[in-house]
Amino acid sequence: MRQGWLIGVALLAFLDTEAQFKLYEQGLDAYQKKNYTESVALLNNYLDSQLRDKSLDVDVHYYLALSYFKTESHTSAVREFDEALQLGHKNAGNIHWFMAKSYTHLNALTDGVKEYTMALETITDQPNNSKLLYERALLRDKMGERSAALDDIRLASSGDPSNHNIKKTLNAWQGQVIATHTEVEKKPAVTEGRSLSKNEKSNSKPIPPPSDNTGSALVKSEQAPALVPPVTPAKSVENPIAEMFKNEKRYALVIGNSKYKHVSPLVNSENDANDMAAELKRSNFEVIKLINGDYFQMRDAFKSFNEKLANGPKDQTVGLFYYAGHGIQNEGENYLVPVEANIQYEDDIPRTCMPVQRIVMANMERSNSRMNILILDACRNNPFPSGFRSTDAGLAEIKRAKGSFIAYATAPGYVASDGDGRNGLYTQELLTAMKKPGLTIEQVFKEVRKNVLKLSGDKQSTWDSSNIIGDFYFKF
Repeated sequence: MRQGWLIGVALLAFLDTEAQFKLYEQGLDAYQKKNYTESVALLNNYLDSQLRDKSLDVDVHYYLALSYFKTESHTSAVREFDEALQLGHKNAGNIHWFMAKSYTHLNALTDGVKEYTMALETITDQPNNSKLLYERALLRDKMGERSAALDDIRLASSGDPSNHNIKKTLNAWQGQVIATHTEVEKKPAVTEGRSLSKNEKSNSKPIPPPSDNTGSALVKSEQAPALVPPVTPAKSVENPIAEMFKNEKRYALVIGNSKYKHVSPLVNSENDANDMAAELKRSNFEVIKLINGDYFQMRDAFKSFNEKLANGPKDQTVGLFYYAGHGIQNEGENYLVPVEANIQYEDDIPRTCMPVQRIVMANMERSNSRMNILILDACRNNPFPSGFRSTDAGLAEIKRAKGSFIAYATAPGYVASDGDGRNGLYTQELLTAMKKPGLTIEQVFKEVRKNVLKLSGDKQSTWDSSNIIGDFYFKF
């Protein structure tokens, strides 16, 4: 009897594996037919299965990345290309090249230059090498690294002298230099704000030609001079950071649970959520707020939030999820506890609480957001029955979260006490740091960590982990 049961289980597992393999084949077939949206859906479904053949994952991530790239979902493309690299995909040079292009679309220019450099280390055939140098030159010029850009374009031209675009760009840049030097020579020399006298002019020395990094003078026909800024001044921008992110759409879901029915209530969570929602609105977020939510209200609020992320503009959407209330970890998964949860046994946790990794993070990752921010002020003392086999203090670290910034009120595995004032210590300091303009998200949370450590007498150390692409500012 037992033997028959085991055979039945093995057969079901085999059939499920076969079904997953069909998804893999269908996903690749959709890509070949240029049905990229269909390919994304099929390959994501394949990766969701625990019974898949994981030896195929490296190819799945690669083709999923290509499909995202073709649909101009560049944040997702970078995540999947990186996953393929981590799994050892053999086509590393082209992957770095695609990642460089995606970073350029995302305006993450420094990362783009790094990826072009890595691609150049692998791709050695001359035409493609010149194309890489040409594209890196354009990126460096955009960043204001004009001398390095000209070096790249010269190398590109010498490697592929017949390439019209490279030749045209090189001539244009060198033409700018000649025009600018001519303008400089025509201008009367001045000393301390006044024109030179005739006597001073006759004694003045000619201006030497510009020199390269080695100190040797550049000669007209042998080497082109270093690229200088164009003659026409650039338009002044009052706030260049704000200009860069002017088209960004920001959505937030804020949940604060205080009035628990079966365990002791929390003092600050409701206030924390209300104050966070107000501050996020001042930072141009469209906010969904839920106070004292039960399980179904939390799921409905998240569904509405996730729909906004899914329908937001590709790679210009930022999603932020903030939760203040009781949290609990079980078998490595973090759960947010609704106000009506009555946890008596260990299996009550997955039935009555909202999983963070499986529901919140997984769906945010699949959306159109370029960046996902998850803030969990949910590390208070566990009020539920002790002795659960797979339940530990505090929250578990979320180790695999692509394109996300995850912040905890205290380090994974530790707990933080509820505060005595209007806000908990963590949210109190976070609200203060968020108000300061010009700080990147990393700088905001470093400041929070420093102040929470100081005010708690080194008893509470905040924690955050980042796998984000590009920058983010709460205030410009």
